[in-house]
Amino acid sequence: MSTTSYTVVGMTCSHCVDAVTEEVSAVPGVATVDVDLTSGGLTVTSTEPVDDDAVRAAVEEAGYSVAS
Repeated sequence: MSTTSYTVVGMTCSHCVDAVTEEVSAVPGVATVDVDLTSGGLTVTSTEPVDDDAVRAAVEEAGYSVAS
């Protein structure tokens, strides 16, 4: 198992958390997704290597961005 952390910018409510969780969960290899609304933290646990660009694209598809 591998864990990677990101910071999501622009989330303001639980719907935001749900949208990010749904999109990132669909990325191949992702096992679990934990999103913290207060900090903007996104923790992705995977069973195999996950493409960082795919996670960032999933966050953008949900309507938010990943801090650099």
